Amino acid sequence: MITTAAPTSSADVLLLNVSHAKLTVTPAQFDQLCIDNPELRLELTKDGELIVSPPTGGESGKRNFNLALEVGIWNRQTHLGEAFDSSTGYDFIAFGGGKLSPDVSWIEKSRLEGINIVGFIPLVPDFVIELRSATDPLRPLQEKMGEYRRLGVKLGLLVNPLDRQVEIYRIGQEMERLESPDTIDCSEVMSGFVLKMSKIW
Repeated sequence: MITTAAPTSSADVLLLNVSHAKLTVTPAQFDQLCIDNPELRLELTKDGELIVSPPTGGESGKRNFNLALEVGIWNRQTHLGEAFDSSTGYDFIAFGGGKLSPDVSWIEKSRLEGINIVGFIPLVPDFVIELRSATDPLRPLQEKMGEYRRLGVKLGLLVNPLDRQVEIYRIGQEMERLESPDTIDCSEVMSGFVLKMSKIW
């Protein structure tokens, strides 16, 4: 067994790079990690894999803010539901999923009646957006969108500024890919909402 002396200062702290390792935790362990590390964005897949997402750069942060703003303004005008930003966690354990945090999400008002949303929201949202940042490989995001569709998200958008594409995911349908769209009509789920892409490209 190898032991080390306790570090005497922050300069003595050793960091373990686990970026190429698969770490699995239980839902209870995940909850404790979230409590102990509030500065980190953590997610848990349905298979118990821990996903740690670093903070985004300024360009992605600006795009994500504009996406959330578009949804938020429409929602404030219509009062049809509640919109949530990327710091919101969802608990899909009861639906055979994990604990995920979309970049933007929305839930129709009647579905939130009697639901405690102080912690992770125990519902599947009606609408989600995931934004690909400059450092994000595309495949894991596509898999995440497929998982949202499997869980019952009615409409999901994967916004990919790197390739100027938007992938649209709907329940029971094949993914649809749009090339450099100016707008995306989301009224099939969110009445009258058309997402403007001018601030994203």
